[in-house]
Amino acid sequence: MTGTDGVPAFPTSLGTSTADEIRLLGEDLSADLMGKVGFGELAFWLVALRRPTPSETRVFEAVLVALADHGFTPTAIAARLTYLSAPDSLQGAIAAGLLGGGSRFLGVTEDCGGYLRDVLDRHEGPLPADDAGWDALALAAVTRTREAGQYVPGLGHPVHKMRDPRTPVLIGIAEDEGLRGPHLRLFEAIGRVHEQVLGRRLPLNGAGVCGAALADLGLPVELLRGFALLARAAGLLGQIAEERRRPIGMDAYLTVDRNAVYTAPSADSGPDPSR
Repeated sequence: MTGTDGVPAFPTSLGTSTADEIRLLGEDLSADLMGKVGFGELAFWLVALRRPTPSETRVFEAVLVALADHGFTPTAIAARLTYLSAPDSLQGAIAAGLLGGGSRFLGVTEDCGGYLRDVLDRHEGPLPADDAGWDALALAAVTRTREAGQYVPGLGHPVHKMRDPRTPVLIGIAEDEGLRGPHLRLFEAIGRVHEQVLGRRLPLNGAGVCGAALADLGLPVELLRGFALLARAAGLLGQIAEERRRPIGMDAYLTVDRNAVYTAPSADSGPDPSR
């Protein structure tokens, strides 16, 4: 894009600065935003390009809190061990933890939001008006997914085998704020009917309910993993701060290293070298 004077122009709706001021989202950063807008509210605004309502902010920040830290998860361990190896690279340690946000940890938020959106997009006619209608829609979706040999994202948890404590709380907050929309209702219905298809009952996990709640806020489902990573960045910083105060990285490393046992490769453990 070229301006009227022939100089290249690069349009943005986010931040610009001059020698005298910084503007963000069309506002004066120092006069209009600092001390007046919370970080969660700003994060929502930066993506949606609209200021969230107080109700939206409450649900959004509840999601961030729900995803910030879960103890010694793989992402936390990766961050701590990277910090052990390179204490001069705080950014490397946090990045190592964030890079572990995938289909098993953190990425479920985006996967679940996308799954629910796809089910709703392919549904023809008006959305269900009661639980029975949502259950029928969910049952059809879970059946299709199972027949395709795929997993329903948001079902199951490696620790919380019966109930993820975050799930009912976030649904309750969304209900209180009038934001329990179609993604959450469909997700709840999946929780009620999946046993009919899968033959066992699994909990609706916190990462999944966060994806449903964020989708109901109208945020792009393609970016939902980013919000999970935003939340986890705070948790990883806390993990590294604790690693400095009370280190466990060296013990974790030595426990694995000193207990490594050599196993001779077997003929069926890898690709056939003759091919």
